[in-house]
Parts: sequence; C-alpha cells; structure tokens
Amino acid sequence: MKNKFALFLLIGLTTFSFLSCFDDRDDEIIPSSTKEIQNFIWRGLNIYYLYKPNVPALQRQTYANETELDNFLKSFESPETLFYDLIYEPEDRFSFIVSDYEVLEDALQGTSYTNGMEYGLIRNEDSGAIFGYVRYVLPNTTAAEKGIKRGMIFNRVDGIEITANNYRELFSPYTYTIGLANYENGNLTPLDEEYTLTKYEYTENPVYIRKTIDHANKKIGYLMYNGFTSNYDNELNDAFAYFKAENIDDLVIDLRYNGGGSVETSNDLASMVTGQFNGELFTTQVYNDNFENEERYFNNRISTGGTINSLNLNKVYVITTGSTASASELLIASLRPYIDVIQVGTTTTGKYQGSVTLYDSPNFSRTNANIGHKYAMQPLILKTVNANGFTDYFNGLTPNIEIGEDYENLGILGEPTEPLLQAALNQAEGRFAYPLSDHIIEFGESNENTPTHQKMYIDDFDY
Repeated sequence: MKNKFALFLLIGLTTFSFLSCFDDRDDEIIPSSTKEIQNFIWRGLNIYYLYKPNVPALQRQTYANETELDNFLKSFESPETLFYDLIYEPEDRFSFIVSDYEVLEDALQGTSYTNGMEYGLIRNEDSGAIFGYVRYVLPNTTAAEKGIKRGMIFNRVDGIEITANNYRELFSPYTYTIGLANYENGNLTPLDEEYTLTKYEYTENPVYIRKTIDHANKKIGYLMYNGFTSNYDNELNDAFAYFKAENIDDLVIDLRYNGGGSVETSNDLASMVTGQFNGELFTTQVYNDNFENEERYFNNRISTGGTINSLNLNKVYVITTGSTASASELLIASLRPYIDVIQVGTTTTGKYQGSVTLYDSPNFSRTNANIGHKYAMQPLILKTVNANGFTDYFNGLTPNIEIGEDYENLGILGEPTEPLLQAALNQAEGRFAYPLSDHIIEFGESNENTPTHQKMYIDDFDY
C-alpha cells in the first residue's frame, strides 16, 4: 500500500496549500481555519474512504477547477457537517469525526470516563415500558463501591423517567442518580431505592471473566471478553495459558457485550482458539481502488512478541447479542472456514468494515499533525472477507441457537445457570435451547457515545 500512497500524497500536496500553524517569531499557536480542516477532511476521504466510488462529491472530476471545489467546501458551516455529508449511507453506519483526537486515542486503548455501571436500555413493545438494566459492573468504580449488581432495573435518572428521546442527555453528566424499579410480566413498578454514581477516568481490562466449569463430565473453559483492546493482549494470552494448563475440553467465548476493537487482536484470538492453522488466511482486507488488498494470516505471536497460547480446538461456542459487533463478528466469520463455530444468543450488529484514524498531517499519521486543531477522522477504509469469500453481512450474523436475555432473570455471568451460558452448555451436551420472547427491543447502551462503540480499527496501519 505504501508505494501507491506516495502518489496520492504527492497529488494532495500539489492540490492544497497547507497553512502554517504557528508563528516562528513568537511560537504562538494559530488555530486552524475551518477551511483548512475541511481541506483535510476532503483529502483524507478522497484517498482512503472505502465508499469513495459511491460519493460523487469525492470525485475529482466532479469539479471543473479548484475554485469550484473550494466553494463546495465553504458551503458547509462546520467540519462535522461536511464529513457526514460525504458519508455513504446506508452502508456506512460507523465512520465518525472527533474534534479532540486525544480523547479518541484514550478510548482506543480502553480509557474513558465511567462510573462502572455498564447498562442496556429496553423498550417492551407490548407494555410500552422503558427501562435500563445493569449488564455488569466494572471493579474499583463508583458502581462497585455502591453495590450496583447485574440485573438491577432502573427507569429514572435524577428523578426523570427515561425515554427514547432523553436518555443521552440524562446519562451525560459526570454525576447522576438512578431510581430502581421492578420488572415483572412485562410491567414496570418504580421503587424508592436510589443510587448516586460518579464517573472517573478508568482503563478497562476487557478480560472480564476467565474460569473453568465442570459440566457433563467435561471441563469447559469460559471467557467473557468485552473489547478487542490491544493494550491487554498479554492478559488475553494469559487467559489461554490458563485454559491450556487446565486441559479444557470445550471453550465458550462470551462476546455478548463486545462491540469490537483491534483487527490484530481479533486475529490473535483466533490463533489462540486454534493454532493448527498457522500461516493460513485469516481475512482479506479489501480497500478502495486506490490501494491493493491485504491479507492477514493465522499466526503464533501476539502484538507484543509473546508466543500465542493455542488450544488447537476444532469447535468453539460463541455467545452473541445485538451488541456484538465488528472485531467480534470478524472472529466468528474468519474462524468458520476452519472449525465449527456454534453461535448462541441473538443476531449480531452486522459490521464487516474496518477503520483507521486519519490526522491532519502530510501522510495522515499522528507524526507532524497540524497543531492548530485536534480534529481527526475514523472513516471506514476497508471491508473484511473471510477465506471462503464471505462478507457484506450488513444484517448481522445469525445464531445457530437463538435465545435472548431474560431481563426478569439475567442470572450471574459465568455461572452455569445464566441462561445464555446454560444454552451453550446444553448444546455442548447435545440438548436444545428455546428462544425467548421477541417483543423486547434494546435501543441504547452505556458505551454507545464512546468513540470506539461498535468500531473495528487497524492499529498496525502502515500510513
């Protein structure tokens, strides 16, 4: 990709003049103009954007001359309005732009502000009830200190009932108070019990649970993994060292709340599950016509250089929900040509595209980024295709065993009686699970406003 990029970089440099971001006389930083930021947006998308061929405004031939292009860019009141006008819908639901790339960088490494209560938001179509439920609680957080538990139901924030229209605003303050409720037979009853929670900067270890379960004369490994965060690849590899030492018979990977993350980490996790396919094709990354496609292979080393602890399995059970996305789906799709992947739960999000962070610099990397602003883009630049040519699963990956979470009985994560894990264990034993009511719709979750929500990104990208 690098050789082709040199040509496009040259075109970009000759097409646009770059303004100096500081005055050499006194080192005073001069904020970038909106036009300068918009130039960066158009250049980056013109070169990298996966759906560039589908967006006429990104075609050079659309404009008779530079003045016409400049007038087009100036017609937008902000960088954000320009960026989203250039996005190709409905195929692209995931590209985004940020005004502070440092916040994005922290999020990509698992750091954000949280009170530790990870929740989902629910609407019952039959009763009309809207409420939140606690999915899990992060250790050493306000929620953990206050005794918040999985399965708690709440329908108020700071005394205001949650609706589909106000929930983003209600949960945005650093401190807020939730009011609990009881949910039974589709009916919601408010309770007097309340908890006040405060957000602090926090770095989450995505390896939430790793344990073994003795079931039906088998030793089952269970991994609840909540994000493909490359900073924690060692911890993930350590979990597989534990499974290997325990000589497990089967493995259940719980990705029900895993919205994705690093492609490289997904690649490594697939190699941990298997090991017998080293050097075989994991996925092909398909770019726009500006670049050649790239292939990724099963390997035997994680990003830090450590040897991968492989289990050499021929079957794996994966728990999914509608919150399972991107790098999680990549894992499932890329393993299927090689081993049996038994998917238990509900249909996944449907994100098969990957992105990369583009900065306003000569080659769009962080090095020499324009210091006059902190805008960065995270556009989709590729789609993934598995070894069998499977891709474009816009509507998600459908489970083999369909069963939804029971909000009246969520169970304890990692315990054999938790309904989704129980369904996976029953399947491993040769028994069957049955679907629950489909009249429950999840319309929000605690991390949906974070920059990395349902994102799959390339963290080893060669700019």
